[in-house]
Amino acid sequence: MQCVPATLAPRRRRRFPERALLDRLRSYEALLRKNDIPFDSLQPAQGKDSPDTIVGDDSHDEQVAEVASELSTSSITNENKVGHQAKSVYHYMNKPFRDPDQESDSSQDDLREMAVKIAWKQEVGDDHHLLFGPLQSTISLYTLHPDPVQIFKLWQIYMNNVNPLLKVTHIPTLQARVIEAASNVTNIDPSLEALMFSMYCTAVLSITSEDCQIAFGSSKEELLSKHRFGCQQALWSCRFLQTNDRDCLTALFLYLISVRPSANPQSLSPMLGIAIRIAHRMGIHSEFALRDCTPFEAEMRRRLWWSLAFFDTRMAELGNSRIVTLDPTWDCKVPLNVSDADLRPEMKSRPTPRKEPTDAIFAVVRSELGDHIRHTSFHLDFANPALVPIAKYGFPSADHLAKLEQSIEDRYLGSCDLENPLHFMVIWTIRGQLSKYQLMVHNARSSNSPVQTNEVDFDAATGSAIRFLECNTKMMTSPMIKGFVWLNQMYFPFPGYYQIAQDLKRRPSFEHAQKAWDAASDNWDAWFNVHIGSDSPVFLLLPKIILQAWETYEASPQPPGQTLKTPRIVLSIKETLARIAENERNKDVGLANPSTDLGASGGPLSMSTPAAFASHTLPFDIETQESHLWTASGMSSATDPSAQFPLDTYMNQIDWTIFGGQSGW
Repeated sequence: MQCVPATLAPRRRRRFPERALLDRLRSYEALLRKNDIPFDSLQPAQGKDSPDTIVGDDSHDEQVAEVASELSTSSITNENKVGHQAKSVYHYMNKPFRDPDQESDSSQDDLREMAVKIAWKQEVGDDHHLLFGPLQSTISLYTLHPDPVQIFKLWQIYMNNVNPLLKVTHIPTLQARVIEAASNVTNIDPSLEALMFSMYCTAVLSITSEDCQIAFGSSKEELLSKHRFGCQQALWSCRFLQTNDRDCLTALFLYLISVRPSANPQSLSPMLGIAIRIAHRMGIHSEFALRDCTPFEAEMRRRLWWSLAFFDTRMAELGNSRIVTLDPTWDCKVPLNVSDADLRPEMKSRPTPRKEPTDAIFAVVRSELGDHIRHTSFHLDFANPALVPIAKYGFPSADHLAKLEQSIEDRYLGSCDLENPLHFMVIWTIRGQLSKYQLMVHNARSSNSPVQTNEVDFDAATGSAIRFLECNTKMMTSPMIKGFVWLNQMYFPFPGYYQIAQDLKRRPSFEHAQKAWDAASDNWDAWFNVHIGSDSPVFLLLPKIILQAWETYEASPQPPGQTLKTPRIVLSIKETLARIAENERNKDVGLANPSTDLGASGGPLSMSTPAAFASHTLPFDIETQESHLWTASGMSSATDPSAQFPLDTYMNQIDWTIFGGQSGW
């Protein structure tokens, strides 16, 4: 009898018990997440304190551990998870080829993705020179740190002036690390070292030149240059372009803030794009990714994302980019209204938001207003019209604006104390932004309406502009928030000036004309020769508009018995233009005088301003200035009631990026 061998069953691949257990844990944790049940994850925490441990060759293991840490944050391969998250290409390409009995096994996908990243690292090596150039190997980074006394001075300034507004660092946990690092600057974790240098930079940025000289015995420019260089080298050392570390991204963010005053927005905006891409890779913009973080880490990442989004949006606006980060394409929640003391690294659940103001009140209220605005069709018309269909809110009505303002007043501002510097900053910043929002809505509504704008609408728009300038003036002149002015310097209130000037040209004798001139003069006094000079882009645009408005006002009939008084803003502009004209004449005859310092801290008066500014009675060269004032298309004067003024146009026809912003921030 012939033996017939039995048919052997297919040999099943052996699975390691640890991997089977890991897969089961993944499945159970996914079910808990799906049903929003809080639990203490047994998976490696996302963050720098718990990298995966992999054994093997030292150099290879170092690369594997680094990439594995990144994958713990960015790799999403479990299809049981829910949320707005892009699918993993590796997972779905491999799915048809898996063993049917092991359909849920996705660990091999993680390993393949890890192998690809390791291969890139081995192929390319260090490429961090792309942004800051090569590391200066001849310089020891520890030598660039200030002495311990100065470190603690800078740390205190950072805590007082920068942290309350941004809240991107957790002071209770960071302070102990800074104290320890200051005691031995030769042995600091690379990410912490980069963060320390970035804090030095922003601390120096936030104080005046005089205070810097008194506190540190050096000029502000010298210290900024030194600490920026140190920050660049520290960022290079911690491999910031490939980072998955929140401290490292925070350091890059603070560094970019510190270089803003000396950078063209069109140059700074693309650099901020790098930070935004890193943030996207880390998933700090996505609640789906943040679900795997500890409550503490998730909340700190939310704070960082919102600060990044506001800064990137502002620089994009000033850099003439209409595509901004403040849009509805991401779902990161608004930071909780909790103090730093309410957040602890070991906590297992999100803290309960407080009803009273906390030390995060500025970041919270600012984010809440920004979150509302980014979901309005009105904002998206300015930022990205393609996203209008997904807007939560339509065009804001007057009732909607009133309810929004009242809601913020009731929930936040009404509980603030004007004697508290941070509360003072919150109140006038938010009220000013609400007034700006109302101003832009009024004008957009008028320009979109076939009916000619009536007096009531003009009164409402100009009233919002006056309040906008008044709120800004309170902040720029208050000694109580002197340390916070560095942030306000990014937001010159140009739309308020423009609305007032245009309305004064249309209606030179309207009821609140004098109040409008006073508001403009007070704000101009707070800014000019203090925070901006005649070399500022603002001065290249504003004098023409203001002087035209004044000439119209001057020529209009005045009430009997009323003496015409020249506003301070007009006198200041005329005086400055006269000085520039005199200097230009001296140049022409070879008798140029040295530059005259016209400001306390705004720098010397620039004498390179065009000679066309010399006579305030002559219009500026409209042909050369028009490209800065008008958008490329959509210009129409059919509904313009005063075509005799070349600059008279509705607000939505203006390229507001030149003036300091769009409808939101």
